[in-house]
Amino acid sequence: MPLADHLRELRNRLAKAMLAVTIASVVAAFYSQDLMRILASPVHACEQGQLETGGKCATIVYTDLLSPFTTTVKVVMMAGIIAACPVWLYQLWAFVAPGLHKNEKKYTYFFAAAAVPLFAAGAYLAFVIMPVSMSVLLSITPDTAANFLEVDKILDFAVRMVLIFGFSFELPLILIMLNVAGAVTGQRMAGWWRGVVMGIFVFGAIATPSTDPLGMIALAGPIIVLYFIAVGIALLNDRRRRRHDPDAELDDDEASELDLVPEAVGEIEAVPASRALPEQASGEADGRSHRLNGYDDVT
Repeated sequence: MPLADHLRELRNRLAKAMLAVTIASVVAAFYSQDLMRILASPVHACEQGQLETGGKCATIVYTDLLSPFTTTVKVVMMAGIIAACPVWLYQLWAFVAPGLHKNEKKYTYFFAAAAVPLFAAGAYLAFVIMPVSMSVLLSITPDTAANFLEVDKILDFAVRMVLIFGFSFELPLILIMLNVAGAVTGQRMAGWWRGVVMGIFVFGAIATPSTDPLGMIALAGPIIVLYFIAVGIALLNDRRRRRHDPDAELDDDEASELDLVPEAVGEIEAVPASRALPEQASGEADGRSHRLNGYDDVT
């Protein structure tokens, strides 16, 4: 297709995706109160008229006149994007798929089918960890102070936790994709395990918004398990690749091993002596080599 047709198709795909997100957001607006209640559920909120100190509870407040409106719009839009994800993911796939080969489409189906449950598992773990993380953070509050949490801050905290946990669970899938593409072997991935485990714990300590040890362990533990599962899958894939193509893992400038074992080539038809050498001219009587036009027999 010409470039203009590609851009026109991209515009149509984006328009359909935005329309789906808009419709889902409008539907989610009717349930905005329930969504806000779910968003605030990880926080142990103080009861009406109660103000406790010592980190036992927190009071959820709005600090700006426009905060109730802007926060509700953010929550509704986020719910619309999540609810409409089958539509805009299909539009993205429909735009990319015509440029893929048959085997590439097969691998794309597999990775897409694995990416969705991995992200969902990470998001679910984030929702499980959030109440505990918030309780740990609130418990540090001195007895002489009280906690007032803005809804915008709670929303940002929840979104960051879900995105970080969800995308972190995709790391093993990326490693498997690199192994299938031939960029890295399972043996090399297995040799990285010390550095990878250390890096995952450091990432968990930095990336989690709660910055508490519980959140770090909750994020790093499952990723480490998934990493070793990815290493096992990569080793099995390398074994399958070697069985079908022994030279598949060689570098471009690396020579393959030569098979020096002799093989039988069958019987060779005997060539008559009269045809083995050209006709010789009569030589001298002294027994020296026969010469024809100045050349000896061999030449």
